[in-house]
Amino acid sequence: MPVVIGFEGSANKIGIGIIRDGEVLSNPRRTYITPPGFMPSDTARHHRAVILTVLKEALEQAGLKPADIDCVAYTKGPGMGAPLVTVALVARTVAQLWGTPLLGVNHCIGHIEMGRLITRADNPTVLYVSGGNTQVIAYSQRRYRIFGETIDIAVGNCLDRFARVIKRKSFVELPYTVKGMDVSFSGILSYIEDMSHKMLSSGQCTEEDLCFSLQETVFSMLVEITERAMAHCGSQEVLIVGGVGCNLRLQEMMGVMCKERGAKLFATDERFCIDNGAMIAQAGWEMFRSGQITELEDSWITQRYRTDAVEVTWRD
Repeated sequence: MPVVIGFEGSANKIGIGIIRDGEVLSNPRRTYITPPGFMPSDTARHHRAVILTVLKEALEQAGLKPADIDCVAYTKGPGMGAPLVTVALVARTVAQLWGTPLLGVNHCIGHIEMGRLITRADNPTVLYVSGGNTQVIAYSQRRYRIFGETIDIAVGNCLDRFARVIKRKSFVELPYTVKGMDVSFSGILSYIEDMSHKMLSSGQCTEEDLCFSLQETVFSMLVEITERAMAHCGSQEVLIVGGVGCNLRLQEMMGVMCKERGAKLFATDERFCIDNGAMIAQAGWEMFRSGQITELEDSWITQRYRTDAVEVTWRD
């Protein structure tokens, strides 16, 4: 029964989780909060300040000692460079001190494998939505294939940035940009940032109307490309992962589409949707079980690490 510890720190959250044969033994994390947004160097400084405390918590909550750990997994990418390096350095050091194998994990695949573990979804079409990523993914021939993605900013970034502009409602028509299997959010964000003050001052709409309309529009775009991927793959399951996947309205809209198609919707709550160490441990557990390890000289990080660049050796 392999026990894997996972280190996640690709953005503003630092988390360390421990997995043993599909059981989450611990999953503490900390969040670097500094409005608005966060800088890579400051985020890395935060991670360095708390990572050993979080590591101690993870071991104590799991009731384990370093000698009980069979493998150390860490987020190789994608993400912010400085925080990724900080976590990779600690993971490499821990692996050498404890005499355990090391595994570099793709962040997105961590989300997918955690979602599959928690929901028991078999072979779903995956919508991965977060502050830094927006992808529609399906598994085929030992790869998680990207069927569609944002061609500019991520959906979480779009929503977060507009939330800073204005401090159930009437719907305001906004640009809707789906290009084949891909989506674009920069146009709608530029439009609403530019027009919001005019529309509010003229009394055309309220702040609540604009927030509601932005969310409805971008979520409709995501539902459309997810449904298209399902039709292409013949899939009857949808799994939503990533931080934006916590949004109940997105889950509701996706659920309506799934019901119309006779399909099933799977999603997790904030414990596992939001970046966490257990998801890296779970993906690492799957990789370790299939015989993968990362040699020390190859244990670097990459800010641009495509989901479909990883050979999925643990699935048929």
